[in-house]
Amino acid sequence: MTDARLPVLAELERKILWLATWTIHNANHLRPNTDGLKVGGHQASSASLATIMTALYGAVLQPEDRVAVKPHASPIFHAIQYLLGNQTREKLENFRGYKGVQSYPSRTKDADDVDFSTGSVGLGVAQTLFSSLVQDYVRAKGWGTAVPEGRMVALVGDAEMDEGNIFEALLEGWKHGLRNTWWIVDYNRQSLDAVVREGLWSRFEAIFRNFGWDVVILKYGTLQQEAFAEPGGEALRRWIDDCPNQLYSALTFQGGAAWRKRLTDDLGDQGEVSRLIDRRSDAELAALMANLGGHDLPSLLAAFEDARRHDRPVCFIAYTIKGFGLPLAGHKDNHAGLMTPTQVETLRQAMNVREGHEWEPFEGLSLPAKTLKSYLAAVPFAAKGRRRYQAPEVDVPAALTVPAQPAMSTQQGFGLILHEIAKGDTELARRIVTTSPDVTVSTNLGAWVNRRGLFAREEMADTFKAERIPSTFNWNFSPSGQHMELGIAEMNLFIMLSALGLSHSIFGERLLPIGTLYDPFIERGLDALNYACYQDARFIVAATPSGVTLAPEGGAHQSIATPLIGMAQDGLASFEPAFVDELATILNWSFAYLQRSGEAEPDETTWLRDAVGGSVYLRLSTRSIEQPQRPMTPALAEDIINGAYWLRRPGPNAQVVVAYTGAVAPEAIAAVGLMGEDRRDIGLLAITSSDRLNAGWTAASRARERGLVHARSHVERLLAEVPSHCGLVTVLDGHPATLAWLGSVHGHRTRALGVEHFGQTGTVADLYRHHGIDTDAIVQAAAALVPGRPIRHLRSA
Repeated sequence: MTDARLPVLAELERKILWLATWTIHNANHLRPNTDGLKVGGHQASSASLATIMTALYGAVLQPEDRVAVKPHASPIFHAIQYLLGNQTREKLENFRGYKGVQSYPSRTKDADDVDFSTGSVGLGVAQTLFSSLVQDYVRAKGWGTAVPEGRMVALVGDAEMDEGNIFEALLEGWKHGLRNTWWIVDYNRQSLDAVVREGLWSRFEAIFRNFGWDVVILKYGTLQQEAFAEPGGEALRRWIDDCPNQLYSALTFQGGAAWRKRLTDDLGDQGEVSRLIDRRSDAELAALMANLGGHDLPSLLAAFEDARRHDRPVCFIAYTIKGFGLPLAGHKDNHAGLMTPTQVETLRQAMNVREGHEWEPFEGLSLPAKTLKSYLAAVPFAAKGRRRYQAPEVDVPAALTVPAQPAMSTQQGFGLILHEIAKGDTELARRIVTTSPDVTVSTNLGAWVNRRGLFAREEMADTFKAERIPSTFNWNFSPSGQHMELGIAEMNLFIMLSALGLSHSIFGERLLPIGTLYDPFIERGLDALNYACYQDARFIVAATPSGVTLAPEGGAHQSIATPLIGMAQDGLASFEPAFVDELATILNWSFAYLQRSGEAEPDETTWLRDAVGGSVYLRLSTRSIEQPQRPMTPALAEDIINGAYWLRRPGPNAQVVVAYTGAVAPEAIAAVGLMGEDRRDIGLLAITSSDRLNAGWTAASRARERGLVHARSHVERLLAEVPSHCGLVTVLDGHPATLAWLGSVHGHRTRALGVEHFGQTGTVADLYRHHGIDTDAIVQAAAALVPGRPIRHLRSA
């Protein structure tokens, strides 16, 4: 029985291919180019997915399904959205231009309905896997049941499968019983620089089957299957199966006559085979040989619809031709190649598109526009409109309980604060979900997990407990658990946080994710962290231990650049508290900050864009230090959140101000005490967020440049009372550039202390002295800044 959808989908596929190709051509050849740089756009890489994406968006996908589109198929995606009414011609015409459609699909920068941003290859693929796990988590809690379970779909370039993070994700998916996930490999056998190795598909198949996936190989289209059924067809099939990738690509580029000569030369005069070839014209023979599974609508529809009958993960290996339907098809240089104006003109005529009508949705198609409009209006995927959900905010208490201990580390305090939350039956406690790459206990999440349990879709008892073996930790897995335990892969951690942090938008259920890891290993997952922030996922990452303060561990576990990463990373508010009451204040603020989605205009007190919200990075330490006994007043809490407060306010004759961040607080306090015996009015500035201080100062400076002469940031107000002759000594267990900019705020002479080189093993005192961030180093730096008599009381003197 003929599928009535096929004629419509075939026409839409032609139009989608044309629009994508024309969008790129317009950007490169017709739009004014003021800077002379190539715009690009990957016409060939887009074309290989035109059929697959037409089948998916035009017939198979449901509103609850979510898709990560191969980055280089962005023009195909935007063309589809244009036909569905979700994209404008104006933005298509401005492809890769200012505020036009993005080079790669972006859920924050594009106007159409992008589910997952892509662009750093491999990350969008892994995101679908972790989003499927998050969907299981949400539904196990009895939330989000009004929406059917969706498929998490990734359209994957075969060369993209070289990315290591994909295989790390596969292993994690197997551990968690992955479901409802489709990865569709665009097996066009070409990468950016080359043709892929022979037999790669069999390696893909083995890998996926070993991890419990179904594998569906879409190699032959309907035309090829019909030819194989003819006399001599089996010989043709064997030739296709044995043909090297490079040769197949080259013959595709050369066309029907080249196919005929090669097939005749290789197969010889074999009667039935020769007649099979001879019955077809050059054009028909070229169409037959290009009719791979990934370009055959009937085969694709059947495969996708069969896979909808179960929830097992499926890898579709879809054979395609890079540049299918274009003059570039098959050429090894076509990845970034652009069709010439002459080639586009030939294609325009072949597509029956009249000059001046290139952007019209139904121009040149054989079916009536009314029929096509009616079909598009009923497409299941778009039936419910834009698929961005809203979730109610979770109430956050006025303050979190601060552990009452005389000496603590911020890492210890973090665990105690979360444990206190875990004791309560609040919506805040229920909506927190934690995750960690096999460092749950060593980052002080153990008490939280003991209270709240580990998540699994099926109950798994703690064998040690069942066998009555004493243990500090109770590792029960159940659907009610709130901790997602991961293997040792920081890329997986940040992609999991990205998935958890988009649950409110993807699944309509608010989660408050917290991930922990060792601070130096942020850099192992930095691409995924950036990706998560680019998507505007909302989460807290607590990184501990940090710096050289975990001294016996040595250089391999010591972080230097992470404070600068915290400052530079967009979408991430970075804090490094010294004391646990500061941490409690910051953590409480963070729970509300994750949930904000207000206007982008800065607050005119701090000049920070806090109404927009974002994610939070807490850089914590294992160093136990004496805790201050003080009330947390509203004014102090506000200063802590804004980035700094005076622990000792400088007087009018101050010659030195010491500004510190984090675990070096005892050294800074001791140095100010020593110097205070000789010098009056010395100030001590406690900096909880160099990131927020710097961002506010930069924003206020821009505001003044725009004519808002009274704009002042938090750090400008703090340092306004510091005399101009006063010197600043800044110190932290991290790169000194983190705080070195403070002298530029009001022109104070500054000496920045910090860590610039990998450390050694030793005691904290050894390493602080080695790197010049101990008390004596602070005093010596101050002495060099202060004119006049030297400061006494150096312990090393």
